[in-house]
Amino acid sequence: MTKAIALYSGGLDSTLAILAVMKQGVEVKAVTFLNHFGCDITDKSSCSKDPFAAATKFGFEVKLSHLSDKFINIVKNPKFGHGKNMNPCMDCRILMIREAREFMEMIGADFIITGEVIGQRPMSQRRDALDIIDRETGLRGYILRPLSAKLMRPSIPEMKGLVNRDLLHAFGGRTRKPQMALAADFGLTQYPAPASGCLLTEPNYSYRLSELLSYERDPSLEDLNLLRLGRHFRLSDTCKVIVGRDERENNAIEATLGTRGTFLRAEEHASPTAVIRGSRDDSIIRTAAALCARYSDARLLPEVTVRLWNGDQDSTLTVTPADESLIERYKIERKDAGKVLLKA
Repeated sequence: MTKAIALYSGGLDSTLAILAVMKQGVEVKAVTFLNHFGCDITDKSSCSKDPFAAATKFGFEVKLSHLSDKFINIVKNPKFGHGKNMNPCMDCRILMIREAREFMEMIGADFIITGEVIGQRPMSQRRDALDIIDRETGLRGYILRPLSAKLMRPSIPEMKGLVNRDLLHAFGGRTRKPQMALAADFGLTQYPAPASGCLLTEPNYSYRLSELLSYERDPSLEDLNLLRLGRHFRLSDTCKVIVGRDERENNAIEATLGTRGTFLRAEEHASPTAVIRGSRDDSIIRTAAALCARYSDARLLPEVTVRLWNGDQDSTLTVTPADESLIERYKIERKDAGKVLLKA
């Protein structure tokens, strides 16, 4: 029986690509790649919809694979550059297909399926970009893109008769109308709205990540996760402070770090949780406490008592809430359309 490996994001295009090939009697095993900068699809509460609903409904298997440090490395040094923000779209696609190739060879599959549509994304789905992806992965001819197949040269599975080219499609450009019509034909009624799902395409997150990498070339997973949360302040080359915005972020900061951090909270007032990351001295601790007090309900008081704890150590100090000049001096904030340049 003909077998194929499909790259599966849970989105409309990748689902349709799988269904178009399954309709021809091909056995499809899907692989979903995870990284540190996407929605955690293993936690359904973190996404708008269950990404595996279609797999359950139509009966195809999904394997999860985390790209881990391989992805971090291409974010830092993408061969084909970043997009508008910190997104290394070309390198990302190449990495995923290389990983899928290993899976293909392991189970003896015949080819790889992707949901790419020519012209849909400006960086990685141009015709020339798809040619580069095929070349870099060493899979020229073995990557079938069912939604745009009729706009491209016949692939090897088409030429071998493993799939019928006449039953494939000629979708192109950014319109979703042909895909929506095909979804209706398949009975696919629930699918997420178009979105990258990648934090690296978001300007503010990308700015924070670029700033972090300019000081720390090998950030911890904890520091990467903290980029999603709170207000960030750079107090020195080796120290940041993160201040939660609300109760959800306070809880998330503490859950991310557990007992591995120096935390602050204004005593006897509604207060954010703040955390110091990196080297600290008395001056940094006082500045962190002032920032914590500034975002508490005690911000207008002349002095505020702030609790400081780190593991079994617990103490308090009294500070004046930070003023706007101090916030302006230390806050990590995108102030223009440019990106932070990474230090050599």
